[in-house]
Amino acid sequence: MPDAARDPGLQPERTRLAWRRTTLSCTVVAILAGRQALHGGTGPAALIAVALSVLAWLGFLRVAHLRVTAMVTARPRPMSPRSALTSAACTVALAVFAAAMLF
Repeated sequence: MPDAARDPGLQPERTRLAWRRTTLSCTVVAILAGRQALHGGTGPAALIAVALSVLAWLGFLRVAHLRVTAMVTARPRPMSPRSALTSAACTVALAVFAAAMLF
């Protein structure tokens, strides 16, 4: 079926906006992690958790950027399993590092 026959409507735009909102949420979490380390830092463990949080955030930014740029066509290619696993791993890693900074 040719691309011209498909009318995606606003679905690609909604998906791009969802990725942007998720990236913004991830950014806020990373900033709050840095703030927690600066104001309530418990030593080198907090700094390590912040550094790992920044790495997880950068990994998520990369996946999100690739996904947003893929959504510009009328028929974007599906998200690869590797990208899906990376975004899930970065999200879980941010949660684990946040918990580590609290304890």
